[in-house]
Amino acid sequence: MFQTFYSYFWWERLWLPANLTWADLEDRDGRVYAKASDLYITLPLAFLFLIVRHLFETYVATPLAGLLNVKEKIRLKATPNAVLERFYAATSKHPKQAEVELLSRRSGCSVRQVERWFRRRRNQDRPSLLKKFREASWRFTFYLLAFIAGMAVIVDKPWFYDLREVWKGYPIQSMLPSQYWYYIIELSFYWSLLFSIASDVKRKDFKEQIIHHVATIILISFSWFANYIRAGTLIMALHDSSDYLLESAKMFNYAGWRNTCNNIFIVFAAVFIVTRLVILPFWIMHCTVVYPLDLYPPFFGYYFFNFMMVVLQSLHIFWAYLIIRMAQKFITGKARGHLGVVEDERSDREETDNSEEEEEAVKNGPLSNGHPVLNNNHRKTD
Repeated sequence: MFQTFYSYFWWERLWLPANLTWADLEDRDGRVYAKASDLYITLPLAFLFLIVRHLFETYVATPLAGLLNVKEKIRLKATPNAVLERFYAATSKHPKQAEVELLSRRSGCSVRQVERWFRRRRNQDRPSLLKKFREASWRFTFYLLAFIAGMAVIVDKPWFYDLREVWKGYPIQSMLPSQYWYYIIELSFYWSLLFSIASDVKRKDFKEQIIHHVATIILISFSWFANYIRAGTLIMALHDSSDYLLESAKMFNYAGWRNTCNNIFIVFAAVFIVTRLVILPFWIMHCTVVYPLDLYPPFFGYYFFNFMMVVLQSLHIFWAYLIIRMAQKFITGKARGHLGVVEDERSDREETDNSEEEEEAVKNGPLSNGHPVLNNNHRKTD
């Protein structure tokens, strides 16, 4: 049964154009081609990435957070209460009004005390500022180095300037050592992100992040199997071009460097929109959808690869919507608290014990200082 599945899975018509077989991609005459077995090493390397990440966050990111004066918010702990804790763990972290009233009677607390308890309890489960800073520092470091390495791999290649060169001679295209390592490192890193996603900071787009990581792993792996190496290196470098900007903006945000954070965010938004909503669909996807048809009839791999590209592009549109919302609030001033920082649309806002008072003030008129208090981070002068 396994042998039958193996034979169907590696059937040439799924991966290669008509009249080509795996024998055509065997190493010969000094030419080296991508092999599926090469990717086995990415799984142990992914765990190595997790070890390196732990060491980096402990011995680099944590001292850096101290130098940048990253300060934790003071979080009041919820008073131990067995009735409320049981409901919190088993039923809901956000009880409805009727449930709050029922819990009030069962626990002997007032409605206001129950609401305050749940706010404090939710805040206890939120990741610390240091955890967020360490995670952003790790991703910033990798994305920046990956972008530099990716540009070094492709900037001197003819297909970087002429996308028709991507398919010249396909699929009989020899793989370079730089392409091999670029692929192996990128795929290992995304495996590590998938393995650690349960323990990483959870945002509102948690499900979209999982879809993104899985789609990216599938795309990188498939492009390797089908020898879409040239297209793959272009796509990976394009994605890395904006990611390190976002992570650096987060780092400065957590450190309280508001003006720096806002300025980097503006640059990130521009780069993201240009690369993900203009270059990727109108250049790269045009290259993968239109140009191959000049060389061979469409086959399953052609449709599958471009379908996964559409999945990624859909996620880009979703994130671009959030980015544009943030940019719009930034321009109008609505995204600024009393410290003037753009809030991440994907993040849950820290809840405070005076949330209800703020809500009443907003209903009855503006607050005394004109702004609701969004956070109490220490401010640092750039």
